[in-house]
Amino acid sequence: MARPAKGGPAAPVQEAGHLADNIMHFARVLRATGLPIGPDRVIDATRALEVTGITRRDDFYWTLASVFIDRREQFEIFDQAFKVFWRDPKLLERALSLLMPDQIKELIQQKADADAVPDRLAEAMSQDVKLKESGDDNAPEGPPEIKPDATESSNAKEVLQHADFESMTQAEMAEAKRLIARLRLPIPDIRTRRFKLDPRGRRVDLRATLRTALRTGGDIIPLVRSSPRLRHPPLVVICDVSGSMSRYARMFLHFLHAITSDRDRVTSFVFGTRLTNITRHLRHRDVDVAMSHVMDMIADWSGGTRIGQCLGEFNLRWSRRVLAQNATVLMITDGLDGDVGQGLGEQMERLHKSCRHMIWLNPLLRYEGFEARPFGVRAMLPHVDAFLPGHNIKSLIDLATIMRQPPQRSKQRSSQRKAA
Repeated sequence: MARPAKGGPAAPVQEAGHLADNIMHFARVLRATGLPIGPDRVIDATRALEVTGITRRDDFYWTLASVFIDRREQFEIFDQAFKVFWRDPKLLERALSLLMPDQIKELIQQKADADAVPDRLAEAMSQDVKLKESGDDNAPEGPPEIKPDATESSNAKEVLQHADFESMTQAEMAEAKRLIARLRLPIPDIRTRRFKLDPRGRRVDLRATLRTALRTGGDIIPLVRSSPRLRHPPLVVICDVSGSMSRYARMFLHFLHAITSDRDRVTSFVFGTRLTNITRHLRHRDVDVAMSHVMDMIADWSGGTRIGQCLGEFNLRWSRRVLAQNATVLMITDGLDGDVGQGLGEQMERLHKSCRHMIWLNPLLRYEGFEARPFGVRAMLPHVDAFLPGHNIKSLIDLATIMRQPPQRSKQRSSQRKAA
């Protein structure tokens, strides 16, 4: 901060206080969007600005970024929040007079650049406005509060089903988690090699027939019939929790908890740079306790991606344990491999041969112009039976519809078998 001229009046102390207050409100906005920012970082940011100064906007920007950001994927939301929050010093003061959330979002969008402002940033700004309004005793009195009608309708529910997990607000994510908790995966039952007693069965059970004959003395030999036992196959889920999938992975973990609570024979793995089995923790009935245990188990959350190495570890250690009896494998990843697809094709081929049905959910399919250009995607794509989008609730509902149908091997795999 510039020093006062010699002999002139000293700068008012309130200016520094306003700067600290604005930094605190800015940190509160970032925390509402999901960034892990606490009071310690607010203090560090204030001390850092005392060293770097606020005379240049670039220095001010990168000083706050160095304190508030610790991961690459947090940069975009910080950049947009900085442009909205610090572009106009009077923005929050004018927003205090607007009590409708839609009007606050409209004001924020007018002050932003041509890039779209995420809904969760607009919601975080509106929450910060409400908190500042409730805590400021000297704020001017405005018109009486008008609460919008928040009655849930079928149209709002349909809009929520098509909303992208990446752009959801905190309230929408909470509602989406409630909808996901009610989703089910109706995997059709298949015939096993075991039999059960059935009076109308076509197969005669010789052992059971002889035991019955010995009880009656052999005068009358009633035929005991049996039929194949039906049972749903195991479901194995392998979910990517790397940096590019972190926000989607949170919703998919709630989805895994729902299907684990609904049925047995579900095994769940997560991977980033290493493979982690989280099946035991997802069996807890309380979803909050289950998510807390899962987060404690995952050491590489929101880190790098090594798909080939993790699948190699799965094929070596877990495939024989969990892929028996015609298992279905559900792969959830964007296919962006840090090892540039090294060894990924061989591991995917081995995994595909070990299961009955291979399904791949990829959030990148939400884009209409998606092309299989990354090496990881090109290495994985020939070895899957179904390639589906996985970015909203509607995609999970479509997944349940797909899994009701009997699996069909891809044409490429069929032609390879015929050629062999």
